[in-house]
Amino acid sequence: MRLPGDPSPQAEAARMIRVDHAGEYGAVRIYQGQRAVLGRGPAGPVLAHMQAQEDAHLARFAALIAERRVRPTALLPLWHLAGFALGAATAALGERAAMACTVAVEEAICAHYAAQEAALPEAEADLRATIAGFRAEEAEHRDIGLDHGARELPGYRLLSAAIKTGCRAAIALSERI
Repeated sequence: MRLPGDPSPQAEAARMIRVDHAGEYGAVRIYQGQRAVLGRGPAGPVLAHMQAQEDAHLARFAALIAERRVRPTALLPLWHLAGFALGAATAALGERAAMACTVAVEEAICAHYAAQEAALPEAEADLRATIAGFRAEEAEHRDIGLDHGARELPGYRLLSAAIKTGCRAAIALSERI
């Protein structure tokens, strides 16, 4: 039940599109940073595969931004730098660190997308289906990271917690700014 002062369903959907566009933009930049460091090594093809999926997610949310006339976050320049830096820094620590970054980001995003799916009304069935499909691909990325030894990284829990905290902060900021 909506209360006076609650955002309209359209405003809620716009906020979701804004933050998801920002998140997919950041994810593309993370993979670009990882590929800049590890792209020519054994992890290169798997990083390219995951980035290609993130590129498709970003393209879909960019289209939704235009179709629904949603204001993108003003923080895109920050996410441009921060995403690449996070990807490159973790990759510089090695493949396991890059994969630990992937696992942490994707766990945070899967939870975020699941909450959005649950909150979307029936009138937004298409948006819900888009988010559900993307959440499945994000879970695939998480599983790839786990299969590539993410949890074997010394300090995995600390790195994961720090990255998840950063993701949650980026989500909160991008929804509003």
